[in-house]
Amino acid sequence: MTTIVDVEVHDVRFPTAASGDGSDAINRGDYSATYVELTTDGGPTGAGFTFTNGRGNEITCAAVRALAHHVRGRTVAEIAAEPVAFWRSLTADVQLRWLGPEKGVIHMATGALVNAVWDLRAKLAGKPLWRFLAEAPTDELVATVDFHHITDALTPDEAAAILDKGRDGLADRLAGLERDGFPSYTTSVGWLGYPDDQVRALTRDAYAAGWRAMKMKVGGRIEDDLRRARIIRTEIGPDALLMMDANQVWDVDEAIAAMGVLAEVDPYWIEEPTHADDVLGHARIARAVTELTGGRCRVATGEVAANRVIFKQLLQAEAIGVMQVDACRVGGVDEVLAELLLAAKFGVPVCPHAGGVGLCEYVQHLAVFDHLRVGTSLDGRMVEYVDHLHEHFTDPVRTRGGHYLLPTAPGYSSTMRPESIARYRFPDGPAWR
Repeated sequence: MTTIVDVEVHDVRFPTAASGDGSDAINRGDYSATYVELTTDGGPTGAGFTFTNGRGNEITCAAVRALAHHVRGRTVAEIAAEPVAFWRSLTADVQLRWLGPEKGVIHMATGALVNAVWDLRAKLAGKPLWRFLAEAPTDELVATVDFHHITDALTPDEAAAILDKGRDGLADRLAGLERDGFPSYTTSVGWLGYPDDQVRALTRDAYAAGWRAMKMKVGGRIEDDLRRARIIRTEIGPDALLMMDANQVWDVDEAIAAMGVLAEVDPYWIEEPTHADDVLGHARIARAVTELTGGRCRVATGEVAANRVIFKQLLQAEAIGVMQVDACRVGGVDEVLAELLLAAKFGVPVCPHAGGVGLCEYVQHLAVFDHLRVGTSLDGRMVEYVDHLHEHFTDPVRTRGGHYLLPTAPGYSSTMRPESIARYRFPDGPAWR
């Protein structure tokens, strides 16, 4: 019986701000990870993390340490037997919950710990996490979901029906992924801090490498946004997809006005057009964008949606046409399962948010599981790809022709290389001296 004997936390930061990598209308930071290792009494080590943007990573590390006593000393079998009780021990801590609830630093720290447990469970089973989940019995998956506060939108019986139906054709869908990989789009071409010549060159390179869907950052001067969008559209032609991401910088009316201008280049979606918590604002923008583009453009959001309740409201309000779950922002795999099932119930495709440190490694597993057991269709489904920092993981993502290839190593692809932890540990690692 495998017991978690200790929880070790590392503050790992990469100096990305200087190059403009990851720059958008609001953020320009040093991509960082609150990295968690669960050591066991003779078994494998479970690895998990949450992504941050530099300063403040020490706060998330402190939150993990504050929650660690809920994990330390537990057996994996005990956690697996009562997953919702375990999850609530973290999300409903009788004192720390006040600092959320179920949002922000505490919830991100919860996700790091919960994801480390799932990595450990998959490693013990000898399977990559996507397969571990896809092969799980329906009753076990349903028992993993905390339905508290979402039963008005999704009941356990409805979730079970979705997962049972997902067994139909699973082998054929898996064969397709093994043959072709999972569709992807790249954000690496259009960071806001990149000059025009760099945007043009990166777009050409990405197109030559097989990507037929690309995303750019917007939210600067509208003249600059349109000029950069025209560059990308010229390079990729009329048939490839061009997505836009405003990173919440616009007010609702600003977003509608901006999309009236940017509609010229036929955007496939506008991501985070306004404040992440403004459900009704997103709904109004969605109606306006549909009218402006004849239904060709949709609203996408979710990378900073804090929990399953926010996603429930976005779906109920018909505020989004694309749901973007972030594997680190919410409370780990357990909550992601609830969100995937909600999206399936409402018929909205999930295109997970990735990039940062290790998000691509995480979300490939979630997207594959979603396709195999929940959403079942590839229509409108893509996983974000950003070509940064994969070399620091022992099982990095692999792509071919604009598609993710299936991970095969046991676990959640979340284990960082020891030498990377040592070099980029803040503030004493060599990279920061």
